[in-house]
Amino acid sequence: MSTIRNSNTGNTGNSNNTGDAGHPSPTIGAPASATASATARIAWQESGHPRSALWRSESGWAPLKRVVIADDTMTADAAYRLAQNGTGMLWRGDFLGARQLLSALGRRVDRGRQTPATDLASAFRRYRSEALRRAQLLALVLVPLDADYTVPLRRAPDVRQACTETYGPATDASVTPLRELLGVIGAHEWRTTGVDVPALGARIHPHYGVFSPVRGEYLDLVNTAPLPDAAAGPTGTAFDIGTGTGVLAAVLARRGIAHVVGTDQEPRALACARENITRLGLAGSVDIVEADLFPAGRADLVVCNPPWIPASAVTATDFAVYDPDSRMLRGFLAGLADHLAPAGEGWLVLSDIAEHLGLRSRGALLDLIEDAGLAVVARLDTKPVHRRAADTADPLHAARSKETTSLWRLTAASPTDS
Repeated sequence: MSTIRNSNTGNTGNSNNTGDAGHPSPTIGAPASATASATARIAWQESGHPRSALWRSESGWAPLKRVVIADDTMTADAAYRLAQNGTGMLWRGDFLGARQLLSALGRRVDRGRQTPATDLASAFRRYRSEALRRAQLLALVLVPLDADYTVPLRRAPDVRQACTETYGPATDASVTPLRELLGVIGAHEWRTTGVDVPALGARIHPHYGVFSPVRGEYLDLVNTAPLPDAAAGPTGTAFDIGTGTGVLAAVLARRGIAHVVGTDQEPRALACARENITRLGLAGSVDIVEADLFPAGRADLVVCNPPWIPASAVTATDFAVYDPDSRMLRGFLAGLADHLAPAGEGWLVLSDIAEHLGLRSRGALLDLIEDAGLAVVARLDTKPVHRRAADTADPLHAARSKETTSLWRLTAASPTDS
């Protein structure tokens, strides 16, 4: 079997965007929960016989009700008509032909996009809705996986290791959207090669579904902000809330903090962070523990880089980007004072993109900080340098071009501050 390289198509949770979600399309079933998808089955007719297989969707799409067999004789126009009706197409032709059909289908979906709205809040809502619609339609091109994760199609890549990393040990034949399988392949390549992190002088290896540290500006802020005196001392402690790949915990340890605790509640993130910490030789100073936000105790420094967009997450892979109702932000701020050691600091790393999109005002953020009994010591700002900030064709360019990423240095407010 051939191997596809440099393929990171699909939403792997490693993207650097602000939207692949919105309101579900009326022609396609709403996303199912990850648990439901893990045990669901999909059924279809083939050669006059009923067939079924395990349904796999890391995005949480529900099993399709209508499925037809497709191969290299299917045209992109025919596939687009089927997709508009919510019909899944189980591919039996050449694997590279399936990829070409997916690309052609994507071009047809994109033709129907509307002119961006001038109001940024409206543009954002439309952007998310259209992104979800696109993801739903492209998820209708399906591919089979044998019980050992072999793709039984001509010129198919060997995806067995990639699938095992994402899904776990193989148990049964299954069907999955091609777009998601390409995401699994891409995630495997990211995990294998890693992402260079200049702030560490090393590479971080993200797992599928764990946000990749591709935006270096927030890492540079954490790497250069002045440490509280106690944190920099020989018994200094730090918490990294929502550690993900473990990159911030590693940066803090490399800065000389004696004991760092990184927390997360997602199994993939916990496994990813532990692997990275071990690979970097930091297991003696960094512990990765399962917790919803804070671990037990107090620390001299508590760092959190929550998702920056306070909007609903629709698919299972949205939570790296979206923080519904600012849940994580609110939880971090509300609990911070109770987890700071005397003279300790909390570092909130946050983009102001939500402010430019009209989703959260600066005043609302400052109110959350004040209501939590916290005071702002200082704020360090930097401008993002990712390619979307300069992409004038991006429908959200007006917001992205103004974006600033900040590190807010916070302390527990004294009685005189209130």
